[in-house]
Amino acid sequence: MHRFLYLALAAGLLAACPAAAQTSPTPAAAVALATYTVTGRVTDRSTGQGLPGVTVLVKGTSIGVSTQADGSYRIEVPQSGKVLVFSSIGFVSKEVELAAQRVVDVGLSADSKALNEVVVTGYGLQGRVAGVSIRGAAKVKRSRHTADQSYGAVSAAPYFPQPEPGAGDTYASVAENGFRSAQKEPLSTFSIDVDAASYSNVRRFLQQGQLPPPEAVRVEEMLNYFQYDYPQPAATAAEPFRIITEQAQCPWNPQHQLVQVALQARKVATDKLPPANLVFLVDVSGSMQGPDRLGLVQQGLKLLVQQLRPQDKVALVVYAGAAGTVLPPTAGSEKATILRAINNLSAGGSTAGGAGLRLAYDVARQNFNQQGNNRVIICSDGDFNVGEQSDQAMERLIVQQRESGVFLTVLGVGRGNYQDKKMELLADKGNGNYAYLDNLDEARRVLVSQFGGTLFTLAQDVKLQVEFNPARVREYRLVGYENRLLAAEDFNNDRKDAGELGSGHTVTALYEIVPVGAPATVDALKYQPAPATAPALASAELLTVKLRYKEPRGTTSRLLALPLTGVARPLAEASENLRFAAAVAQFGLLLRQSEHRGSATYAATARLADGARRFDPEGYRAELVRLVRLAEGLQPAPVVGAR
Repeated sequence: MHRFLYLALAAGLLAACPAAAQTSPTPAAAVALATYTVTGRVTDRSTGQGLPGVTVLVKGTSIGVSTQADGSYRIEVPQSGKVLVFSSIGFVSKEVELAAQRVVDVGLSADSKALNEVVVTGYGLQGRVAGVSIRGAAKVKRSRHTADQSYGAVSAAPYFPQPEPGAGDTYASVAENGFRSAQKEPLSTFSIDVDAASYSNVRRFLQQGQLPPPEAVRVEEMLNYFQYDYPQPAATAAEPFRIITEQAQCPWNPQHQLVQVALQARKVATDKLPPANLVFLVDVSGSMQGPDRLGLVQQGLKLLVQQLRPQDKVALVVYAGAAGTVLPPTAGSEKATILRAINNLSAGGSTAGGAGLRLAYDVARQNFNQQGNNRVIICSDGDFNVGEQSDQAMERLIVQQRESGVFLTVLGVGRGNYQDKKMELLADKGNGNYAYLDNLDEARRVLVSQFGGTLFTLAQDVKLQVEFNPARVREYRLVGYENRLLAAEDFNNDRKDAGELGSGHTVTALYEIVPVGAPATVDALKYQPAPATAPALASAELLTVKLRYKEPRGTTSRLLALPLTGVARPLAEASENLRFAAAVAQFGLLLRQSEHRGSATYAATARLADGARRFDPEGYRAELVRLVRLAEGLQPAPVVGAR
């Protein structure tokens, strides 16, 4: 999404799509001004046929609409608007001065030079491409494929200068959880998190020969990327999930203990899932060009379409300089129609992310299924530059929209300008989940293998609260979940938003425990009384896990509680689930260069993970072992003579 892109590439790319385009919502800023309505029709001058998807913009503003299937349009123009700009890929753009007329019909001529050249901006690259020096924001010329080509059907992909893996990416700064006194702060409260974007993003960095920036490593998302061999909830259980707890020795600090708190959601067969009302919201702005961006999104959505059932419905909304609906709600049985719309997407222009989100939610609400699963699936690199751009503005927009009962799935793509911080925010605030697609196999995993978990919610606003027994626990530390922490009073507040749990999902959390009798991380206080002797029953309990959740469209939460008793076993005697989770967490601590990594090493992490992969149905645990060894090889060599 670069301001150097020709305006002709703005959402006029919608012209390649075969289905009807609808106008985008009028921006709030425009509504506040005095406006007048201009209508008309855009046609191909050579044939007289209406042109769908033509971008109609008020020059000098971000106010724009796209023409409908017959080429007609309707736009609210502020009194200060003097010129309309009509643009579409493959046609010469045309400007029309506005006087007193309220009907403007336009014929566009084919552009014989269209699709030959476009200006793009380098992402902090250094070097030379085709004889052109690239540094910082230098302009680079490249050829472009035609609008009707789709990823997977292009005989020769255009050359696209790729940025460094992390140059220009943005991540939220996270202050790592520290140790808490069980006597002074006995309650630890947090929202569950089933996102897994951080792991696939970390994998992308490592496979490209680069260690990820510490901010890109979120330990909870690495933990929750993997499948665990947890038992399913009993068939007769009222709750759609099971709580699992276990304790063992901590691998990176043997004097401490590691407690695993996990949830296993019930796996619902695809044919038993409720009907889906899905709206694909696809970013087709300039920065989405390339097979690892829009091309990957197209291939992933094609895989998802093959999973659709006749009772499911799909709509397709796109956004660049403006937003438009290019596929109205279509039954899952009409796969050819849906695939054709996906195939015809092309990228170019600026990004009106807020307008796209509003329109997608509008479409989802208009086709809301009371007995079904209603969801918007946004596919983007998150680089919004028109309309709502700040995190606060995007958060307000998403919080307003989630009240409709429509859930959100966020699929991120791209590198070099990837806005992880913004994408994670959208998912967190929009009753949703978040995945990063670094390759087509990841798209298959998210949209095919985890079809139910990604798209169907079993429980919402799921919160965990752990109460520690100070008779047995001196201190504790939650590993990860820093941006999911809640105040103790939030646990009983049903208005407080929390995470969603989908079909077959697992949630894994780890606590590092400093037991009573072990050296404390903080000196004992001189003026505080010693804790009273606890009753025998309480002394036997290490902690109690409490959980609250709501039905998918419920408003009142249910409460569950489960104590953990017994003593910690040696790590070698722990379950494979705990040992593998410990290896993943230890890997995250090393990548983050955590001050709490203790005696952890990459070699020890690889051994621990390698010994805990008997349950590895898709080979991802074996992949983790390879990534750990790869990360070890990428460590900078020690400086000779350094102290």
